[in-house]
Amino acid sequence: MIRVVLPPQLRVLARFEGELEIEAASPTIAGVLDAIEARYPMLRGTIRDQQTQRRRPYVRFFACERDLSNEPHDAELPLEIAGGKEPLLVIGAIAGG
Repeated sequence: MIRVVLPPQLRVLARFEGELEIEAASPTIAGVLDAIEARYPMLRGTIRDQQTQRRRPYVRFFACERDLSNEPHDAELPLEIAGGKEPLLVIGAIAGG
């Protein structure tokens, strides 16, 4: 199981609290997002563009204190994430001035 922490606004949209435990077909960001969107269809298009499969602006992925936002989405997640020891963090960035 892969643990995932989503930003509060996406948890409200999907109507759940806390951390997700996802069984992904592959231990990659793409695999995790596929599993999340299959379980919570209302989240399709909120984390990544459905046409290009690229992450949305202002959405970032962190794992084991590393920013994975610009990594290829088919790259393997760190073993701590794939094994469920650490969560994959999906963060909604804030911009302002």
